[in-house]
Amino acid sequence: MDQSGIASVALEMIQDGFVLGLGSGRAARAFVEALGTRIASGLKIRGVPTSRQTADLATSLGIPLVDFHEIDSIDLAIDGADEVDPELNLIKGLGGALVREKIVAAAARKFVILVGTEKLVGQLGERQKLPVEVVPFGWEVCQKKLRHLGLESERRSSAGQAFITDNGNYILDCQVGPLVDPQALEIELKCIPGVVGTGLFLGMADVVLIQHPDRVESRAKSAS
Repeated sequence: MDQSGIASVALEMIQDGFVLGLGSGRAARAFVEALGTRIASGLKIRGVPTSRQTADLATSLGIPLVDFHEIDSIDLAIDGADEVDPELNLIKGLGGALVREKIVAAAARKFVILVGTEKLVGQLGERQKLPVEVVPFGWEVCQKKLRHLGLESERRSSAGQAFITDNGNYILDCQVGPLVDPQALEIELKCIPGVVGTGLFLGMADVVLIQHPDRVESRAKSAS
């Protein structure tokens, strides 16, 4: 997916003085890089990064960063997604930053998602696994509880070692298949002791920008 067009459209949503939530992953990286160019041209914003990787990139581009205790709210959060359904529900977290991404999205007045057409699905779970972040202590218990819900999972690894999130936790990647009732699943998952968060972002996206070969399509959340 060519990220330049979609990043440019997202930049048009920004006003001088905004506090921006800066997402993680490929699409978010392209946006942050484009934002850095605008910063160099005089745009004044502050950013709240959703991962150390994004924070490092933003710092290298001269984008000022702030913590939550320094701000009252986030005006706009920009991020990518791994799946988007027709109601703009999302699966996120293949990059491992799902919990921080969800915190930033929940704190933002407007949450905008940048994707290519390959991320569009009829039902969540059609193509991707569902990431679930769990505390390391007793993670095997969480895995057993997931199995009782019919979800086989694997602990994510990196370079032969357990993948560790920026929060110091593990991620269990769950085989789900198309989800008939993602809301009910989210409730069940949150009831498992040790589960910190899930990759289900339900009813959170306000706008999804979709990069087509020749244009950028904008889909907004239904008023209902």
